[in-house]
Order: sequence, then C-alpha cells, then structure tokens
Amino acid sequence: MQRLVALFALAAFGVLILVSLNSRTPGGTEGARISFQIATGASDTTLFTIGQAVAGLVSHPPGVGRCETSMVCGPSGVILSARTSQGSFDNLTAVNSGLIDSALVQADMAAAAVKGQNPFRRVGPLRHVRVIAALFAEDVHLLVRADADVSTVSDLNGKRVAVGAPGSDTAAVARDILNAFGAGRARCVSSGDPAAELAAGKLEAFFVIAGAPSPVVVAALQGGKAKLLPLDGDAAQGLLRDNVQWQAATIAAGAYPGSAATPTLATRAVWIVNDRSSDALVYGLVRALFNPANHAALAASHPAAGEIDIATAAQTLPAPLHSGAARYYREAGKL
Repeated sequence: MQRLVALFALAAFGVLILVSLNSRTPGGTEGARISFQIATGASDTTLFTIGQAVAGLVSHPPGVGRCETSMVCGPSGVILSARTSQGSFDNLTAVNSGLIDSALVQADMAAAAVKGQNPFRRVGPLRHVRVIAALFAEDVHLLVRADADVSTVSDLNGKRVAVGAPGSDTAAVARDILNAFGAGRARCVSSGDPAAELAAGKLEAFFVIAGAPSPVVVAALQGGKAKLLPLDGDAAQGLLRDNVQWQAATIAAGAYPGSAATPTLATRAVWIVNDRSSDALVYGLVRALFNPANHAALAASHPAAGEIDIATAAQTLPAPLHSGAARYYREAGKL
C-alpha cells in the first residue's frame, strides 16, 4: 500500500511539472518562475523514468503544499521537466553549449567528454560540464539468443551483435568489452528493436546499459528466447583497471523474472549542468534531491533510484563538481 501511495504521489507531481512553463529567469532568484529541463534518454529507459521522478519531487511550483516543508523541494518557483534524448553524447554536448539546462549521463561518457577522448575526439574537450551528483549504477546487460551456440563472450566472434548506433553510449562500451573478451571479430550492427530482432533470429546478441530492471531486457527475456551472459574474470578486471568510472557489479537474482545472479560491469548515471548554472539554484536542487523525505518516493519510481545516496554522490566523479553542489556537500560533511 505504501508503494502505491508513493507511486500516486509521483504521478501527481509529474502532472504539475507540465504546467506553467511560460517564463524563464536564467540563473534564477528566489520566488521567480524558473523552467529547468533534465535531458535523459529514450522514453523506455531507466534514465527517463528516474528523471521524471526527480523532476516531480524537486519541482516547486506555486501553491504546492508539500513544498512548504523546509527543503523538501527545490528553490521557490523552479519547475523541472524530464525530456527524452538520444543519449549521453548528445546530452553532454548540449549541456556544455548551454542548449539544455541539465542531463543524466553515463559517468564513463562524461569522463571521456571532459578529456576529449573516444567519441568526443572530433569536438574536443567539453570544458563547461559540471556534476551535480552521481546517482545510481547502470549495469551492462549482454543478452544472447537462447538457442545460439554462445556460452562465453568470445563465442560471439563472427556473430551478429547489436551494439547501438555509431557514436552512441552503448557502442563504445560494447566494442571495448568485445575486444577485451576476445570477441573483436563479432559483426557489430545497430538495431531499432534488438529484442524483436533477437527473437526473430536476426541477431545473436545485443548490449543494453541501464539500471536494472530495464524494459528492453524484460522484453528480450520473456518466453525464454534470450539469456544474460556474465561479464567477469581477467578480461573484466583489465577493463576495471583501465577506467575508474567502471566497477564490478551483479545483476541481482530475480531482477528479471526467473533470472539468476549475473556478474557484470557497471558505470554510474550522473546528473550534470553547465558551469554557468546559478550556485543558488544548483545548491537548492541538490538539497531537495537528498532530503530524506523524498527517498521513499524516489525508490518507488524504479529500483535503481533506491541507490541514490548522498554518501556516494560526490565520490570518484568523472568531471568537476559544480560549485553550488560542492557547497551543499561540504555543509553535509561529504567533502
């Protein structure tokens, strides 16, 4: 019953963030009406689901009774809205240029962005990206067709593997994993609906990077036509040594119907803003995000959101911390 109440509360506040986005005060002052967007991912992703929950809880539109409680909402007048996007690359470049207020992105992509590495080589280092908070783990899911002759990652050599669109978040990670695990000769392709193509026999495997459970993975595993392949051993350890934004992880038993615990790799979802964002605004957003009164509703939005914790929010960050967020963490004794 408590979970239903929390979900109802989130839905109600999700409606509120869609109204009254008729003016914007850059930088923001107390009492002004401030529209503030969070770019996430596709509509069926964990990032979008949790982005909506954060927006609903942190928004502080006029006349909302719960926001009269000290620090449970963001600064007065701020109205957040989650929007879909093409993923971390687009989110990072848009935030860096000031085209979007904030975004949820993969930590490994943020680290590459500020260094101008991997898919960001052509655009160069993104110098205006700042972190508000590290939020939750995004697990690598490697799904293989149940009837394919694949028991280890190296068995994917010569087989069709959907790794996402060129330059996407997933594509760079998938290729690194395939190479590290001795599957560099896999036939990497992109797919608009990898779960359906796997079930139809058009693919042998595909990658998803998301907080578990992911709707795409649920669809692929239904009916026993796919299985999760573990990512562990020496190859995984090598990848962990090469990139501090990756960590060993386990997709918990039962995270998907009938699934066993599956070792894997994970990065983190981080909330980013432009370095020119108002200190007062960012401070207020972080303060509301970590107000204990909001934790139950966040966790009810998606299991991965239950991991959002001030204790880890400012640790091993992929980009500099925004000064407004840094002020909050210092006051909370976390810096």
